[in-house]
Amino acid sequence: MSEGEKPTINLTNQFLIAMPSMADGNFAGAVVYMCEHTENGALGLVINRPIDIKLKNLFDKVDLHLDREDLSERPVYFGGPVQTERGFVLHESLGDDGGHYSSTLKIPGGLEMTTSRDVLEALSHGAGPKKVFITLGYAGWSAGQLEEEILRNGWLTVDAEPGIIFDTPVENRYDKALSLLGVDRGFLMGEAGHA
Repeated sequence: MSEGEKPTINLTNQFLIAMPSMADGNFAGAVVYMCEHTENGALGLVINRPIDIKLKNLFDKVDLHLDREDLSERPVYFGGPVQTERGFVLHESLGDDGGHYSSTLKIPGGLEMTTSRDVLEALSHGAGPKKVFITLGYAGWSAGQLEEEILRNGWLTVDAEPGIIFDTPVENRYDKALSLLGVDRGFLMGEAGHA
């Protein structure tokens, strides 16, 4: 590292867990799955904020019929405050042998995030990835912004566990993500204000 160069961190495929002191209402109590983190900024999806729209209703709004009963009653999630009119589909990797969509970001660690309509079309016909998580909007940070928030103790970070996104009930996701660090919410709350 040359003189004056800042150390870089890469939080791709990690969870950001909001500290109890998080003042931003968009992120208080949030767990964010980090899809991308580079020197230019970061993009993630909040995984524990369901909104009042079911997947079948979202598909109806884009003129598609959802033919998967396992998905139709699942909620759509608030992924973050950026582009809240746009859908983001986080899903398991389909591997190299099929199901590639027009606009997919392959996340190191095995997940993919797709923003193109073709993934919704595949799901509507009963195909596509088996495990999906759909949001409206995403969380975004400009270059250095997320690192600054972490330095100010706004977030804890831990390697992501896909089971928390796809298989854990929403009300348990915050505590389950904390448990990956061996921490419990009561400890964080009790430590507030202590030096």
